[in-house]
Amino acid sequence: MTKRDLAVRVARKTKVRQQDVLQIVQLCLDTLTDELAAGRSIEFRNFGVFQLTVRKPRIGRNPNAPQNTVQIPERVTVKFKPGKKMKEKVSRLKPSDIVD
Repeated sequence: MTKRDLAVRVARKTKVRQQDVLQIVQLCLDTLTDELAAGRSIEFRNFGVFQLTVRKPRIGRNPNAPQNTVQIPERVTVKFKPGKKMKEKVSRLKPSDIVD
């Protein structure tokens, strides 16, 4: 699903213009990004939690030339933890149900 697909679905269900819904979706995504960039976690009950985590520094190796090592510095990443309802719905899927 793309951002546009989401906007089209919401527009159909709400009878709001697609362009207006697309602007709202973009504003929501921008707000989420700004909150994470400010160092704050985001929690949506029954959907999930976006948390900031720190990855420790480590040594990386090129699989084609394992003798060459690279120091990878610590960095902040975003981790998503699904909520209870999402876990329940996703757990009902079979591997053959997954569509790319």
